[in-house]
Amino acid sequence: MRAMVRLVRLVLHVLHGLAIVLLRFDRLDAPARRERVRWWSLKLLRLLDIELIVGGTPRPGAKLYVANHISWLDIVAINAVSPARFVSKAEVKRWPLIHRLVSAADTLYIERERRRDAMRVVHQVADALRAGDTVAVFPEGTTSDGTALLPFHANILQAAIATEAPVQPIALRYSDADHAVSRAAAYVGDTSLVQSLWWVVCARSLQVRVGFLPAEGTRHADRRALAQGLADRIAAHLSTLH
Repeated sequence: MRAMVRLVRLVLHVLHGLAIVLLRFDRLDAPARRERVRWWSLKLLRLLDIELIVGGTPRPGAKLYVANHISWLDIVAINAVSPARFVSKAEVKRWPLIHRLVSAADTLYIERERRRDAMRVVHQVADALRAGDTVAVFPEGTTSDGTALLPFHANILQAAIATEAPVQPIALRYSDADHAVSRAAAYVGDTSLVQSLWWVVCARSLQVRVGFLPAEGTRHADRRALAQGLADRIAAHLSTLH
């Protein structure tokens, strides 16, 4: 019964978000849009009874967020604290209804199957950083089950290096009543979006920890060394949460 209530809340909130996007977003300036995204994301977590635990402080101004990737909830959790323009796989544009919400948040899409498309996205991210935006990326390139990090890809970090924008690592961790690392939140393998939604609404005492680690400069940085250093910092932080 509790799961069904959460699912109904989720559907109604998504429809409310779509109404805002279709009827009001064009009349809002950029700060007002970001505040709407933050409000909508925070309320979604509340409606799903997901506790948000925030550590650290988002750096003000233009920056590149670099986070580990576990679930579609990652975007919601980060946006609930500090809205950003996310780099997302192009397949999201084919998700019914959801793609309208995602696109309204100025998402940058990448065709992962096309190697040359990465360079196009690097230029787009660089332009966004120069314009003062906050951009968020998941360098693992796919989701993990949350127990360990996958190797970080360095390509998009070149955008921060080229613009000398700071990078701020974010460590994400989900836990629930039964597991220190929640299995319910993991959106991995052949799991469908519908399956993932059902696992989330069925979870007991689901928590998401969003740890903002100190930002670091990128001037004259080597992108591969930078990627490895960021991965090491996130992994070290996650190891303290067990």
